[in-house]
Amino acid sequence: MAFTVGHRVNLSSERMSEHSMPDSTVSLFADLEEDNLSKSEPLAARMRPRNLSEFTGQRHLLDEGKLLRRMIDAKRIGSIILSGPPGTGKTTLANLIAGSVGADLRILSAVSSGVKEVREVLVWAKDVVASGGMRPVLFIDEIHRFSKSQQDALLPDVESGIVSLIGATTSNPYFAVNAALLSRSQLFQLQSLDSSDVLELLVRALSDGERGLGKSGVQVNDDALQHLAEASEGDARRALTALEIAVLSSQGSGERVTLAAARESLGGRLGGYDATGDDHYDLSSALIKSIRGSDVDAGLYWLARMLEGGEDIRYLCRRLVILASEDIGNADPQALVMAVAAMQACEWVGLPECQLTLSQTVAYLALAPKSNAATVAIGEARLEVREGSLIPVPMHLRDAHYGGAKDLGHGVDYQYAHNSDTGVVAQDYLGVDRSFYRPVNRGFEAELAQRMTRIKRQLLGNQADHDAVG
Repeated sequence: MAFTVGHRVNLSSERMSEHSMPDSTVSLFADLEEDNLSKSEPLAARMRPRNLSEFTGQRHLLDEGKLLRRMIDAKRIGSIILSGPPGTGKTTLANLIAGSVGADLRILSAVSSGVKEVREVLVWAKDVVASGGMRPVLFIDEIHRFSKSQQDALLPDVESGIVSLIGATTSNPYFAVNAALLSRSQLFQLQSLDSSDVLELLVRALSDGERGLGKSGVQVNDDALQHLAEASEGDARRALTALEIAVLSSQGSGERVTLAAARESLGGRLGGYDATGDDHYDLSSALIKSIRGSDVDAGLYWLARMLEGGEDIRYLCRRLVILASEDIGNADPQALVMAVAAMQACEWVGLPECQLTLSQTVAYLALAPKSNAATVAIGEARLEVREGSLIPVPMHLRDAHYGGAKDLGHGVDYQYAHNSDTGVVAQDYLGVDRSFYRPVNRGFEAELAQRMTRIKRQLLGNQADHDAVG
């Protein structure tokens, strides 16, 4: 089956002077201009829900009995922070909340507003409350872009209840919003829409003849529609924008949106990836944990996601070099060699070819035997240095390369290891009994564990193992 949508009619009129015209004429042209402006909005803006019943997704917040829904129904919203990926409906929800509780709404964007604009709105809100009006709602989009001083300017009036703040952010609010402001607000996390939710929005836009695309003869194939719903990665705005592009570009050229046209309309950009925000850290975490867990296919998928999102290649290389020591270590010493070689190769080759090097390296690291013994060892040793009594350097290990050193006892009785047939002599190198490095019984580190046992016996002077060390 295919969905059918309609032609959009763009009205136009000459701008006329309002002077010397009857009020009815002025009203007529004002309505016409408003209608023209509305029709020029992108499909995603025109299809914004007009009430909560039209709002799609976020059922974990808006179903009956959920906290946010109870706050709205009680008309007691206080101050809240809405966080979540782009296209999940944060701005739309803020507008619907204000409308549902019957409060006046003022909107600021943290990108273009400063402390001056914030203070002006707060003065207005105070006047509204002082005159007996309902507490207004102040919506601040991208609140994470406000500086600390700008966020601090909100605190007194938020705390005193002069204004209900709704802040929206695509960043992790625990990092991006002041702790003082966050503690005075209720945090709600919006989630990316399911493909079924996005599909519902697309079908609604296709069937709506007033705000949507419901009056043209352009047909949208089922597979094209399904692709838009799935490939938009839960971003409703991106899906609707791509649908509009696909429909408008198909008018007069076959009057049909195919799967190929839908793919082209989405473009090659990976939607929803912020190389400096949560996506960067979350996908990086998934990549490292998948390699550590030895799931090669998952590691390659998360690598692909980061590459498609435009991740910095140097960052990827650094993470792989770190992982080679942190999670593989001496279980496969070649892992570090591979990671460093990959870093150098990527620097020389660059994209797109260096994706081959990264793929090879991720596959090798994922399938390598794992050990964090070296990681644990240096952590415990440094903790000993920080929290324990500092161990003095034994006299026989101290520097003796200057005149008078032996008079101080430095270097006296030091045993030169190379004078032994095995390269190991019975000698104390620390002065106390400590054990930091505990090799695992996997990969090459299993052999190191056996060597370590033999060597420790030799260091303690057990000559029975003297000939076995090597």
